[in-house]
Amino acid sequence: MRLESLTPSQKVQGRWIAVFADGSRLKLTDREMVDFSLYAGLDVPEAALEQLRDAAGESAARRRAANILSARPLSRKELEKRLTEKGETPAHAAAAADYMEHLGYLNDKAYAKLLSEHYAAKGYGPRKVRDELYRRGVPREYWDAALEDLDEPDEALDALVEARLRRIARPDRADFKKVSDALARRGYGWSDISAAIRRYQRQHEVEWEDEEF
Repeated sequence: MRLESLTPSQKVQGRWIAVFADGSRLKLTDREMVDFSLYAGLDVPEAALEQLRDAAGESAARRRAANILSARPLSRKELEKRLTEKGETPAHAAAAADYMEHLGYLNDKAYAKLLSEHYAAKGYGPRKVRDELYRRGVPREYWDAALEDLDEPDEALDALVEARLRRIARPDRADFKKVSDALARRGYGWSDISAAIRRYQRQHEVEWEDEEF
């Protein structure tokens, strides 16, 4: 098919607009211009045209991936899902993710650490962190290392217990049960919760006969 015109984009540097005899248009980069030796008036065989379209689609997916990751970090699974939702083919989405990994803009191991630190700083426990790592598609192979790098939860738990009980002069069993349930929902394990409540009781000289806490 004849390439009728080839003009540089007025909006994006390094991008070209190709118009073919059938009226179809392609947005190209300098990469496709060089790889396919393009010029206006060129008769592009159908097989080469399909390759050109595929290359242009891959370049478009790369640009879109870069724009998405510039806003905030994502896991590879999240990025590919976002790209396909915006109309990229699964193959182009995967190729774009490969390219972002190659450049260092996409790193599931670093993302696992970032997510773990973020949710730990917000006062969430290991179970909640694991839930978020799973929900965001981070491979399980990175979970343990990310969690091991977190500080021990004692300080965070003590602060949460204090905050929940500070307006109660003499908390009773029901109050401690509410606190323990709230901390469990935040993803903390029972042994850590129990230890935090015991520390609170000792510090505030709260006597409690029930050995559950």
